[in-house]
Amino acid sequence: MTTTKVFIVYYSLYGHVETMAREIQRGANAVQGVEATLWQVPETLSDVILQKMKAPPKADDVPDIRPEQLLEADGFVFGFPSRFGVMAAQCKAFFDATNELWGTQALAGKPAGIFWSTGFHGGGQELTALTAVTQLAHHGMIYVPLGYTFGSGMFEMNEVKGGSPYGAGTYAADGSRQPTELELKQAFYQGKYVAEIAKKLKHNPLEP
Repeated sequence: MTTTKVFIVYYSLYGHVETMAREIQRGANAVQGVEATLWQVPETLSDVILQKMKAPPKADDVPDIRPEQLLEADGFVFGFPSRFGVMAAQCKAFFDATNELWGTQALAGKPAGIFWSTGFHGGGQELTALTAVTQLAHHGMIYVPLGYTFGSGMFEMNEVKGGSPYGAGTYAADGSRQPTELELKQAFYQGKYVAEIAKKLKHNPLEP
């Protein structure tokens, strides 16, 4: 049986999205026959700006991705922090650079999920997801929401938990809050869920 390749493509400034991405990768790799790899969206801010923002160094074990490399994957999970209710500009710049792929609809039919980080409840937990779906739609990708398949974890009311039926999420607050155990469990589940769907589609492709 051929390997199903799932790319977890993310941008993370302070590490919250990266932490979620690694858990999503673990979940995807838990599916037999799936190979999930991490990729970073290229940074657009200068080193001077990053230093002034007190941003930690980027993960040195995760390479930057080029738009044309998306062709190698059978499925995706895209992650980003929210900026005023939409994905960070670095991710938008990356999607803007996929114009040639859009022109040929080379990514059409490939499944893709999304995950994110926001500062607080009103920081775009659902708006960030909703506005990100437009990128997938124009490429003809198949958006894979979680729905309520995560079960009881979706109805947790005794603790703060990011995420929604649109995908896994976390809260960063002032930057000091890290993803909780429950948020990481949802991220793991999302990786597994999207990987299983990507595997099914690869071995039972849609009829043209």
